[in-house]
Amino acid sequence: MIRKIKVLCISNHGDTWNSVRPEAEIFVGCQRAGIAVEMLIDGDSVYRSRLEEHGIVVHDSFIHKKFDRHAVRRLGQLIDDREIDILHMFNNPAIVTGLRAARGRRVKCVTYRGQTGNISRFDPTCYFTHLHPRVDRITCVSDSVRADLARQLWSPEKAVCIYKGHDLSWYQDEPADLAQFGLTDDDFVIGAVANLRPRKGLKFLIGAAQYLPPNAPIKILLVGGGTDSDAVREAVAHYPDRFALAGFRRDAPAIIASCQASVLAATKREGLPKTVVESMAYAVTPIVTRTGGSPELVEDGISGLVVPPSDSRAIAEAMIRLWRDPQTNRAMGQRARRRIDSHFNTADTVAAHVALYRELMGITPQDMAAQ
Repeated sequence: MIRKIKVLCISNHGDTWNSVRPEAEIFVGCQRAGIAVEMLIDGDSVYRSRLEEHGIVVHDSFIHKKFDRHAVRRLGQLIDDREIDILHMFNNPAIVTGLRAARGRRVKCVTYRGQTGNISRFDPTCYFTHLHPRVDRITCVSDSVRADLARQLWSPEKAVCIYKGHDLSWYQDEPADLAQFGLTDDDFVIGAVANLRPRKGLKFLIGAAQYLPPNAPIKILLVGGGTDSDAVREAVAHYPDRFALAGFRRDAPAIIASCQASVLAATKREGLPKTVVESMAYAVTPIVTRTGGSPELVEDGISGLVVPPSDSRAIAEAMIRLWRDPQTNRAMGQRARRRIDSHFNTADTVAAHVALYRELMGITPQDMAAQ
């Protein structure tokens, strides 16, 4: 009889249901599939009760910084007491602490990588995390992340792509009333959900406004932390009545559900953008740039439009194309929704994690069949 594999996942779940759900449901699914899952997460996680309802043992996190010898000692004791087989670590403090705690123990070590860039074999600090020789596998959220990371690894095969899956049943929010932002039913609203960071390409999105026909009722709704700042207001003031600013919103998915299209103008370092997934799940056609995992999500001309990064004119042309052809826009949106269901679903994600854990423990399909 094969003993259940015991996996300890170390993460820091956020404070909103939508932000933690795709990751947390991986482990709910793994528990159902026969993996003995335990989790080390913040005590106030909004997902804690659901994890415990499914028999997952939840420990309050004591890992709050990268270098804490007391946390290393406590984690090592937890690994021993709970007879943990695999550590799956989802953030840098967890990785640094977990790899130190794994010293002298037989536990397997798996890290998670959610974006491209910022890892180099010539950067000594990276050997505290993903480049550490104690790492057995790195689960990458997209193939672009896997390929980017593999170029820096001494053993490229350690990096594996496992998409973070979703379930269409999660996306049932009632569409928001866009009148609160001064928008009307006559407007063709394109939603852009992204916090104010240079790599999100906001300046190129704002620059696209200069290429839109004056008579086109295309309105761009900016949603995200910092998008209602004085700096953004000053930038969009050059294009009167073209932008609406929502700022940070917890109901961002419901806002996007009310839009005719969405746009993510990122210039680099995208993994598998959750805002694009949410747009597709609500059958809202996405416009994305050819960076990171976005082109893996969106089939250009089929389930959305893919444009070059840092190209305001190309962004504008994609917007105009969707506005001028509402029938094609709606069809792309429906295909985008189906694509999430068929290619980026949580059932496949769970199956891939279970297979990875069994591989690390040397359990073959033949072993499972013989049980």
